[in-house]
Amino acid sequence: MNVRRVRTYIPGLDEILYGGIPERNIVLVSGGPGTGKSISAQQFIYNGLIRGEAGVYVALEEHPVSVLRGFHHFGWDVTKFEKEGKFAIVDAFTGGYGSTAQKERYVVKNVDDVKELADVLRQAIKDLKATRVAIDSVSTLYLTKPAMARGIVMTLKRIISGLGCTAFFVSQVSVGERGFGGPGVEHAVDGIIRMDLDEVEGKMYRSIIVWKMRDTKISMVRHPMEITDNGIVVEWDKYLKITNFSATVEPLPKEEVDEMREAMEEEEKAEKEKVTEEIEEVEESEE
Repeated sequence: MNVRRVRTYIPGLDEILYGGIPERNIVLVSGGPGTGKSISAQQFIYNGLIRGEAGVYVALEEHPVSVLRGFHHFGWDVTKFEKEGKFAIVDAFTGGYGSTAQKERYVVKNVDDVKELADVLRQAIKDLKATRVAIDSVSTLYLTKPAMARGIVMTLKRIISGLGCTAFFVSQVSVGERGFGGPGVEHAVDGIIRMDLDEVEGKMYRSIIVWKMRDTKISMVRHPMEITDNGIVVEWDKYLKITNFSATVEPLPKEEVDEMREAMEEEEKAEKEKVTEEIEEVEESEE
């Protein structure tokens, strides 16, 4: 069965996912501080916006102004899409206090009330007809109540996936922590992408690995990654080999590179066919 996918358009990430994220999947993007989690979520949303896909960004740990600053740092102008009704920030940070909050359309007054957050998020998705969602960071919702983590994630997953969206859930972990962001959370989500920043012999190495992803083949190695002026770039045709005393970047075997490239070509072909079908449907409705 052909799986409908959502392309992240993050250079190199779709390749190691063999074409992109299966539609409606909820993906946990996990990692320590400074690993690029928030950037990946913003890049995922923006890459959809410039291709006509509306998106919702839930701000739980940063003021909406700081979130917009993060987008604009990479030249991702989301304000014009906000004016067009294609992008919205759900403010779950300020609690409705401050002049900025008064201007926001989607505000969660009680930031500890998951039901209120779910209701506001549902409304934003429906209003915008959004297909992409990012929550930064979902771990904020259950850091003080770990026993409720799975239930909280499942509540949000039902709404987001049920409304036809694909999502990035940013999850924070401590430096050196092996987990992904809370007991039970790993099993509730459809995919896990882990971002890391390792120090080896006094040098820092960024990397990314897809830990799991339902309904698609994934690369089974750790790939080098960079944060550039244009956002995240994954070196999909290489892998990072780390030991206690060394780190080396090695080329992937040719067979794997060819398989990923073929998967991308098939996905691009399917994308073009989908666009052609949509155009034909519009033309038929106008006749």
